[in-house]
Amino acid sequence: MDLRKDISDFLTSRRARISPESVGLPSYSPNRRVAGLRREEVAMLAGVSVDYYTRIERGQLKGVSESVVAGLARVLNLDDAERKYLDNLVSLSNPGIRLPSKPRPMVVKSSLLRLLESVEDVPMYVRNGRMDILAMNAMAKQFLSPVIASQGPQPNMARFCILDPSAQDYFVDWEKVATDTVGILRAQASRDPYDKQLTDLIGELCTLSEFFRVHWAAHNVHEHKGGTKRFNHPEVGQMELMFEAFDVPNEESLRLNTYFAPAGSASENALKLLRISAYESRTQTDAALES
Repeated sequence: MDLRKDISDFLTSRRARISPESVGLPSYSPNRRVAGLRREEVAMLAGVSVDYYTRIERGQLKGVSESVVAGLARVLNLDDAERKYLDNLVSLSNPGIRLPSKPRPMVVKSSLLRLLESVEDVPMYVRNGRMDILAMNAMAKQFLSPVIASQGPQPNMARFCILDPSAQDYFVDWEKVATDTVGILRAQASRDPYDKQLTDLIGELCTLSEFFRVHWAAHNVHEHKGGTKRFNHPEVGQMELMFEAFDVPNEESLRLNTYFAPAGSASENALKLLRISAYESRTQTDAALES
């Protein structure tokens, strides 16, 4: 991670999307050569000197105050995910605020595994910040069968989404899902830039996918919290499912994801069919182990 370049590219890209008229400035000027705000306009609106903002945009965030960060977030209209990303960049720029994290194996607690096993009606799984799936219930195994077929029992969702051609069939709105995936990894890189497995994954995706490379350079960030997604499952066809993602308490970077459908919907019926398939698959596995 090139911290100064990431800071510079992020702030430059954010001010480029803010039109002068949206913040009450005249939109026409014979000297205006940029579509978005100029540096001096950002500085004026944030209440700092042009020299100070220029230093910040060149990647020098050391010693920057919370009030200045808040002012920049306001002027640049940062959403929650972008504000967290900027806060992480500030932390990384200030020695003593954050220390390099030591690699440690991700272990899903037995209590969380029991929770997964107890939920039979909806797909539920646990992933880390790199989007490695670490544990899943029987429904998730059936629901994610194309992903597992591609990568094995502990797949990486980012690698599947970006590199596997079958992902474009599985995700009905693949381009949005893939764009969000890039943003999730961008956000994670600011939280844990010393994670070698993460930097290796990002390097692999940049090397093998032009889509990823272009979107990575855009410096957009995304927090995967909740919403709807459409899937085209090989067993039950198309489903539109709601999803929720929760941070696992006391487990940094682990998230619990679950998918569900509105009561009485065709998608709920599709999930019921997947549950039957999951039950049959588990029964066959148990019978094979007993024989």
